[in-house]
Amino acid sequence: MAIPYMETVVGFMIVMYVFETYLDLRQHTALKLPTLPKTLVGVISQEKFEKSRAYSLDKSHFHFVHEFVTILMDSAILFFGILPWFWKISGGFLPMVGLDPENEILHTLSFLAGLMTWSQITDLPFSLYSTFVIESRHGFNKQTIWMFIRDMIKGILLSVILAPPIVAAIIVIVQKGGPYLAIYLWAFMFILSLVMMTIYPVLIAPLFNKFTPLPDGDLREKIEKLASSLKFPLKKLFVVDGSTRSSHSNAYMYGFFKNKRIVLYDTLIQQCQNENEIVAVIAHELGHWKLNHTTYSFIAVQILAFLQFGGYTLVRNSTDLFRSFGFDTQPVLIGLIIFQHTVIPLQHLVSFGLNLVSRAFEFQADAFAVNLGYAKDLRPALVKLQVREDSRNQNTACLYNCDTCFNGYCWGFMQEENLSAMNTDPLYSAYHYSHPPLVERLRAIDGQDKKTD
Repeated sequence: MAIPYMETVVGFMIVMYVFETYLDLRQHTALKLPTLPKTLVGVISQEKFEKSRAYSLDKSHFHFVHEFVTILMDSAILFFGILPWFWKISGGFLPMVGLDPENEILHTLSFLAGLMTWSQITDLPFSLYSTFVIESRHGFNKQTIWMFIRDMIKGILLSVILAPPIVAAIIVIVQKGGPYLAIYLWAFMFILSLVMMTIYPVLIAPLFNKFTPLPDGDLREKIEKLASSLKFPLKKLFVVDGSTRSSHSNAYMYGFFKNKRIVLYDTLIQQCQNENEIVAVIAHELGHWKLNHTTYSFIAVQILAFLQFGGYTLVRNSTDLFRSFGFDTQPVLIGLIIFQHTVIPLQHLVSFGLNLVSRAFEFQADAFAVNLGYAKDLRPALVKLQVREDSRNQNTACLYNCDTCFNGYCWGFMQEENLSAMNTDPLYSAYHYSHPPLVERLRAIDGQDKKTD
């Protein structure tokens, strides 16, 4: 009897949804607490705390609805065979426009075009509500509807330009790879990541934001002096007009070898009126670089990618696996999609392990800044500037999250000004957060500062 792969995958997806909903309920309960954590009493005003709690609860309610709709649609797509049906439909469209339906590359691109259209349609109501209701209600959204649509169109056009050559290359590699397929796939994705790290900040990011050099002055001098003291090869220092879309703050650094760059959001400069606080946060980020966290993270990602490709090569020719999901043929892209679904349990474990490592890195980078003498400025900076905590959801105010930058560490979601959650459930935090909660970081900084003294 064939193994019921599809039923097992859907079952696990539902089990994980129930488990994560339980954690979400615990976090929702923590968010409703009417008092500040003891560490933040006297540090955060009651007014800011009430605004933070209201914002976090709004996002929590929205998250419950979004996750329920998502698991419902994902389970239905797999369980009712919508994926193989859509694959056949996308192939039948090709002869209508004079293209060969037997060409797997063309068939795959037609399939992806349909998926992208479906994704845009189903995600649009949630994106609009999040941006123009929740973010606007709490004073963060600065986008107009025209700017929102323009950014969406730009994103679609970028996908149309970049996806076809990448997809075609992957299909050819799988078809011709032979026994060394895993190595070829990993090498291609490694080169692709290096290319994207190079062109994204230079060619793609400027399509969405305007970058200008940080003006001469005390802030620039302090940052350059700090970088020089650590022998950080800072070549350029930019300010990006993040305020055109949101009042959330962010910053990031990127670059290869001797060509490093730092980008500050204009909202960050406006909200951190004390320049030393900005420098203290940059000292923390330079700590990631000095302690080789960026290198370790990049290597870990490459190892995991190679292991995933190795696992894919073991099952890509499994007829039972494809048939379980309703496919009579074995298209390359469909094989990759099915494989990603079958290794969901391992992905959750790996994600949890990476979160633990990331949290350790954050404590180390904080200690690095404290040892440089920035403890006094780092404390209030972290109260205002809290690193994005939840590893599930990318900061919607940041186009440059670490998954995109690869070689950059981002910090965003100002704790006081951006109303991030201040009460957190420990189980929820341990499972989801890639960065320690503010309370834990302040406590660690105080302990490290005493050791330094």
